[in-house]
Amino acid sequence: MQALDRSAVRRSFDRAAAEYEPAAVLQAEVQARLLERLDLTTLEPARVLDLGTGPGRALRPLARKFRRTPLAAVDLAGGMLREARRRKPRFRRVQFVNAAAEALPLVSASFDLVFSNLTLQWCPDPDRVFREVRRVLGERSLFLFTTFGPDTLRELREAWREVDGYGHVHDFADMHDLGDALIRAGFAEPVMDVEHLTVTYPSARELMRDLKRIGARNAAADRPRALTGRRRLQAVEQAYERFRDGERLPATYEVVYGTAWTPVALPRR
Repeated sequence: MQALDRSAVRRSFDRAAAEYEPAAVLQAEVQARLLERLDLTTLEPARVLDLGTGPGRALRPLARKFRRTPLAAVDLAGGMLREARRRKPRFRRVQFVNAAAEALPLVSASFDLVFSNLTLQWCPDPDRVFREVRRVLGERSLFLFTTFGPDTLRELREAWREVDGYGHVHDFADMHDLGDALIRAGFAEPVMDVEHLTVTYPSARELMRDLKRIGARNAAADRPRALTGRRRLQAVEQAYERFRDGERLPATYEVVYGTAWTPVALPRR
């Protein structure tokens, strides 16, 4: 995976915090599907961490499901945490933590469930994230997450490729590589699966506008720093037109679901 500029990621999501909610339609749908998977478990956690909480959209359903369980919410962007505080469940005290997923200022083995919706793709090193998640989880605890796979925004990637040689769309980790990384981090039973979702737009410009509204800007460390000119944007829009189906243009998302348990420690002899 390409190197990401974490400062650029933080700034982008800080700027997007106020406008994120109405534009993040796909993110809401994926979260709902991840919560359905959580309903299939019999886990009764003593403490829950929402990793990459964004504006705190998952806090209310998590609080309803685990009514007596303390919640913690971590996000890299302070602006997102301000939005999350504003919408937190009134009947529940939530611990808000402004931190990177690779360096959690949390006590080891202090959580039984880490829930993370569409955050991992913004982390330059999944191995470090998985090691940190493993560290803060206790025995026989659950890590449930989603991220994007390599097919994500393939139409936009191909349209840009016709216009210039720069990487305007991030690389995304393959499902099998993530499964291997979970095992390296010490998880015992990783299960990975994938589905493809399509969002349609009247124009490529509307798609790019929505991506900016949710903070999904190009944060690659080697990204071009100059502003994209009008002619180049028009060329991208024209290249995207070959994907048109009737009145709409598709934007493909490969959604990767991960479920992993921590092992039970063997008794000492």
